[in-house]
Amino acid sequence: MFCGLEIRVDPGVYVPRWQTEALARRAAERLPVDGVAIDVCTGSGAVAKVLATARPGARVVACDVDERAVACARGNGLEAYRGDLLAPVPRELAGCADVVTGVVPYVPTPELPLLQRDTFAFETPLAYDGGPDGTDLLRRVLEGAPRFLRRGGALMLELGGDAAGALDGDLARLGYAEATVLTDEDGDVRGLEATLVGEPVTRDRRRR
Repeated sequence: MFCGLEIRVDPGVYVPRWQTEALARRAAERLPVDGVAIDVCTGSGAVAKVLATARPGARVVACDVDERAVACARGNGLEAYRGDLLAPVPRELAGCADVVTGVVPYVPTPELPLLQRDTFAFETPLAYDGGPDGTDLLRRVLEGAPRFLRRGGALMLELGGDAAGALDGDLARLGYAEATVLTDEDGDVRGLEATLVGEPVTRDRRRR
């Protein structure tokens, strides 16, 4: 169960965690009744399913690089596409999304051996490996989301540790504001919420 919903999870597909539920519910609050949402690294489609259930009049698109995950998300009744992060999102959604969400891999590569022993018996390292400092894929989503988000749209990503602070410069450069770190009841960092308010600052623009 995830946010009270029964979610089908096929073998090898990332299993949704309870820690993600608060992010999913917050994303549903930011999604208008007839809005557009994009969920990257969707896995089984758990977050996307919460959005689609909470806002049945909205269009919710799910994406994942793993064909097993895409098949699983479709099995959960979602519009899902296979590809790298935001690459497979239909072009007609450019500038239309009210919310972009993602449980993007954010575990630093050196810390993968520290995960629970049985983790990779059910899931692959692909679902966790965020690069040397855990921010490689997070930064790529930050870079790609402005193409699809409307002004005032929300980017909501799961992350942990000090990742939010490491992304401050990227958020400002790419036109995000009102960045909020989401924490659980114990005060542990669980996610990041930011609003797109301006145009990305390119190198050419910074020189002016």
